[in-house]
Amino acid sequence: MPGLIFLGTASAVAYPGHENSHLLFEGESQTILVDCVGNPVLRLGQVGREINEITDLIITHFHPDHVTGIPLLLMNMWLLGRTERLDIYGLGSALKRVEKMMGLFGWSAWDMEYAVEFHPLPEENLTLVLETPEFRIQSSPVNHLIPTIGLRIEFLEQNRLVAYSGDTEPCPQVVDLAAGADLLIHEAAGNYSGHTSPGQAGEIADQAGVKELFLIHYSFHEKDAAAHLAEAQKTFSGRVALAEDLTEINFE
Repeated sequence: MPGLIFLGTASAVAYPGHENSHLLFEGESQTILVDCVGNPVLRLGQVGREINEITDLIITHFHPDHVTGIPLLLMNMWLLGRTERLDIYGLGSALKRVEKMMGLFGWSAWDMEYAVEFHPLPEENLTLVLETPEFRIQSSPVNHLIPTIGLRIEFLEQNRLVAYSGDTEPCPQVVDLAAGADLLIHEAAGNYSGHTSPGQAGEIADQAGVKELFLIHYSFHEKDAAAHLAEAQKTFSGRVALAEDLTEINFE
């Protein structure tokens, strides 16, 4: 069923029950992975999905807690007999680093039966990433420590709109990405350089006029969960929730 799955929700330090942040967006025939960490085969298996169901990969930025699963993703797709092309999207600087990383593993010598096609994105607001009968996805650069993108994901057949901030401090680009969204998934690592506090995430949700706010990439201290929600609820009157690993949201 079309919808999304939180494969991981932790910030840079993962902990039991919380892998680093990455997500899966599913249509009827297209499955889009946003960032890739850990062991993709095992993580996808926990939600009953297979690695070769993934049709596209979008990389928000090249920090270890967002890209270290890519070598395993590509190798395991090969070893499990993939034949269909994999499309990978991201800023040009991030994709160049992915190619360099894969070069360290000598992937040019792998006898792969599938193609990998890189799609470099410009650092421009509301860039069209991809458009298919199921999805229309746009990206904008956001304010992180290195070049990073946020995403606006439209489920065309279900008439649902999801925005994902990527790692960022508060910036108007996320307000534009999330304008009128059914759901905003916003990082809440804290009020420091390159990041956002739960209260600031609530302000972004309020300015964008979204219906629901999910906090992601938040502190690993479990005791802070209630405080995160309370802080965001002070600045946003809509529904606020903490994203949790392996949670599925289905769109009818």
